[in-house]
Amino acid sequence: MNTLDTLPVTLDDVLKAQELLEGIITKTPVESSRALGSLVGGNVFFKCENLQRAGSFKVRGAYVRMARLNEAEKKRGVVAASAGNHAQGVAVAAKSLGINARIYMPLGVALPKLAATRSHGAEVILHGHNVDEALAEAQRYANETGAVFVHPFDNVDVVAGQGTIGLEILEQIPNVDTILMGVGGGGLLAGVAVAIKAKAKELGREIRVIGVQAENAAAYPPSLAADALVPLKKVSTMADGIAVGRPGQLPFSIIRELVDDVVTVSEDSLARALIFLLERAKMVVEPAGAVGVAALMDGKIENPGNTAVVLSGGNIDPMLMLKVIQRGLSAAGRFMTVRMMLDDRPGSLATIARIIAENDANVTGLDHTRLGGSISMGDVSITINLETKGHEHGEQVLGALRAEGFQPIVVH
Repeated sequence: MNTLDTLPVTLDDVLKAQELLEGIITKTPVESSRALGSLVGGNVFFKCENLQRAGSFKVRGAYVRMARLNEAEKKRGVVAASAGNHAQGVAVAAKSLGINARIYMPLGVALPKLAATRSHGAEVILHGHNVDEALAEAQRYANETGAVFVHPFDNVDVVAGQGTIGLEILEQIPNVDTILMGVGGGGLLAGVAVAIKAKAKELGREIRVIGVQAENAAAYPPSLAADALVPLKKVSTMADGIAVGRPGQLPFSIIRELVDDVVTVSEDSLARALIFLLERAKMVVEPAGAVGVAALMDGKIENPGNTAVVLSGGNIDPMLMLKVIQRGLSAAGRFMTVRMMLDDRPGSLATIARIIAENDANVTGLDHTRLGGSISMGDVSITINLETKGHEHGEQVLGALRAEGFQPIVVH
């Protein structure tokens, strides 16, 4: 028997999951991206799971897991923990199946995700300061009451459900060469890898499957290098959907056998990718869903060929979007904050305004203060927010200010 036949999740499991999901989920569209294709030298397609029910792929695995419960288990209800997408997926699946759902979410969870989960009919309990603490409480509740714990990624049915995305990609892009997607615990990557690698073997061809992690939440590269689960001491990323400090044991056992590579991207790269998706693809995507785009834009994928990128979710908090847009514009050289000390005399600020205008930059905000321990008598501190046209233009503005005797400091 070969590796594919001995894995805990097989192509047959994914095909059966696809049958269960018929009429339940949306077969999400695939959109081509000429702009990104031109950048990387190949054809790029987006698998738009950001347009899935509840805004992400998570409903696939949650529904398959819960549809296979027996009647006694369904009566006891289900319990889960999540900061957003898994919560909404479980809530939607529970409503479809007529099962009571109790979901633990960490304190400080984004209000849109909290409201959306409740709107699907789930009982939401706020507990703990992170997902790990919420997960522990959900597991405790399951042990105490007999409610069925629906894990976000470390379960055979969940992995099989997520793998149905791979089947859809092959149907929609038969000549695909490379498939990219984000990875947190690993359920999505493992499921898609099972489906794609088994189908590719049947077709007698190679299709690469590559995972992408935020570099400040990248538990898979060290775990794969050690061939054992290596938990992270700290996780810090805007991509909360993949902010998982320890890979799932079940997904890891599949990923280490089938996945071609796991690469990482920076927070600035993530921000740039989100701006690109908004401007060029007209897509609202959460940070975790944009990591594949970031990897392509950074040149992390060699010879991508016909590439499918899974945009895994679109549930982004508008407040986070504001911050991400500003960071993305800054990373692209289109937004800059500059701080300077000036002589406190009439005309200094007018001179700066003239220099900025002559160099075709735009002031979007200004702070002017004479107070502060670092400000000498007779001086004033100003902080200016500027719109610029890229890194070269930003350097031009800074050079013009320096040529007039000012000492601008760029504040990131």
